[in-house]
Amino acid sequence: MSFWNKFVEFLIGEPSGKRARDSKGRYVKDDKSTPNVNEAYSDGRKPKSKAKPKAKAKRGRGRPKGSKNKSKK
Repeated sequence: MSFWNKFVEFLIGEPSGKRARDSKGRYVKDDKSTPNVNEAYSDGRKPKSKAKPKAKAKRGRGRPKGSKNKSKK
């Protein structure tokens, strides 16, 4: 992260990630007519998403590797 981004985040603070609720306790959705503010979160800013771990490559369940290339004696 660059120096400028760290400085701005220090001044503004991190997004809380706490969802906003209405008077009945239900979640509030984002109003698309206001592009700069996200009403779905209490502080108006969506938290950054975390990186998902990569899935391991799965081997097939067929013939074992190298079994068709064995020499016959």
